[in-house]
Amino acid sequence: MKRVITYGTFDLLHYGHINLLRRAKEYGDYLIVALSTDEFNKDAKSKITYFTYEQRKQLLEAIRYVDLVIPECNWNQKPKDIKLYKADVFIMGDDWKGQFDYLRDQTDAEVIYLPRTPEISTTQIKNNLNKKI
Repeated sequence: MKRVITYGTFDLLHYGHINLLRRAKEYGDYLIVALSTDEFNKDAKSKITYFTYEQRKQLLEAIRYVDLVIPECNWNQKPKDIKLYKADVFIMGDDWKGQFDYLRDQTDAEVIYLPRTPEISTTQIKNNLNKKI
């Protein structure tokens, strides 16, 4: 069985996220999503989410591409997670290109950066939500 792992906040779960998860799942038989906790988003990423960790986790678990959701609590847990969950492939969006190449040496996992879905982003959606019409 080939295992794939990816990381993210997945706030305002939308088509771009689902498309990324679908394409990630195509690289293996089992998809693990490390979901940023509320504390990690706030303290380390300086990010405010619209939905709690538990709400975001439930949404991800409802998507058939996702086999397991685990918490992401800090930036440095990736090598440990890859080894613990025996992931063969690490996937992130291409806006992170090059930033996780070190995982190839630390874990022997293949590192892949997938292109984002054009014209769809959480930042764009949040900006639109906050505009006054």
